[in-house]
Amino acid sequence: MTATPPRPSLDSVTTINEDGSRRFIHAASVRGRFSRWRALLAVVLTAIYVAMPWIQINGNPALFLDVAHRQFHYFGLTFVSQDIWIVFFVMSGIGFCLFFLTALLGRVWCGWACPQTVFLDIARRIERWCEGDATERRKLDRSPWTFTKTVRRGAKHILYALFSLLLAHVLLSYFVSLPRLYAMMRHSPGENFASFAFVFLIAGALWFDIAWFREQFCIVLCPYGRLQSALIDSDSLGVGYDTKRGEPRGRKGTQGAGDCVDCLRCVQVCPTGIDIRQGLQMECIGCTACIDACDSVMAKLDRKPGLIRYDSRHGFEGKRTRWLRPRTLLYTVLALLGATALTFETSSLKSATVSLTRVTGIPYVVEGGVVRNQFLVRVLNKRNAPITFKLEIADGPQSLHWNGMEGGIIVAPLGEEIRTVVLTLPRSDLKKELPLRFRVLSSDGTIIEKSATFLGPITL
Repeated sequence: MTATPPRPSLDSVTTINEDGSRRFIHAASVRGRFSRWRALLAVVLTAIYVAMPWIQINGNPALFLDVAHRQFHYFGLTFVSQDIWIVFFVMSGIGFCLFFLTALLGRVWCGWACPQTVFLDIARRIERWCEGDATERRKLDRSPWTFTKTVRRGAKHILYALFSLLLAHVLLSYFVSLPRLYAMMRHSPGENFASFAFVFLIAGALWFDIAWFREQFCIVLCPYGRLQSALIDSDSLGVGYDTKRGEPRGRKGTQGAGDCVDCLRCVQVCPTGIDIRQGLQMECIGCTACIDACDSVMAKLDRKPGLIRYDSRHGFEGKRTRWLRPRTLLYTVLALLGATALTFETSSLKSATVSLTRVTGIPYVVEGGVVRNQFLVRVLNKRNAPITFKLEIADGPQSLHWNGMEGGIIVAPLGEEIRTVVLTLPRSDLKKELPLRFRVLSSDGTIIEKSATFLGPITL
């Protein structure tokens, strides 16, 4: 490896050497207004990720995906497996919001809020703490393995592993809750092998990502980098270089030179190793490191900041950026429609789920001139308090009798009860198949109706 990294080119990916081997990017640290805001946002997002299992709402964590019991708790709302269709509205709403942000602000999600970016920024801080700045890290790469190099590299990877394990344990708590997680950690791995394997597989994948794969995830695996080309247009904001102002490049004082002094500082701080001056590229995640780096150089040269800045392609050409345009309006309408549908469906959710099925076997029994049908009524309480449920049968003749839920049943919090309901009707009153409506009433005012058909021999 040469002492000076080759200049980025549009003909090949910067992280691949000419012989096809991997070239590791050692991005230099940078300070500036965007770096401070990104660091603050990373702290807030990481704190939210860690704190969510601790925040209790209605007796459950704010976000608790209880897969074992097929119950999902989201900010006080409880969903069961029968409510899984709501995920469609959630995912489509998130998707259209992301489309809107991309059409308006480019890859702001990638550079500011993506977990890959947030966690990798923390990993790079660990790396700088253990191995020094970019120059020292490149020097360490070229040096032979000594005791000092082993200690520094070993300390870095140990901290990576601990960081990955912490993130993996927090992720597991979203599925098992913190008390259950603590109980698991006090027992041998064999007693909770599936959870143990989950944690170490996730931690291993995270360690591999932050220790080796890094920016390759954004370049090779993540489809969003390729999808953005279909979402942005000439009015979408993005990180770019002002060619009119910067070209031709030359040192300060050079006659006829632009503001760019070709110091390569923007290249040195780029986490994906590109040269932003070559135009918008798939590898650019919009992290704004090059903006802070260039602004610091411009400040030293007593020149106006913004040679590299957030702007649209039209803005760099001196034209007006249009905020309202067909695609932003379309994405806004679609996102609002999804949010409206989700709000309506969520507000209409019942506090219980009722299922009605006919008892397996023969559909009816005729005995002593009476026809008998049997049904199973399953009641699931989705609230964190006990609820009493009563059963009524509507639209039936007066001679129809039933038993099985007289006086109602009390269902425990987040519990379920199954009752057999037996319906009898004189054979002479059954002129045709009899449609029935089962009405389940709860003590909190919820009414749930289910339809069924009373079957038997038809009397003509």
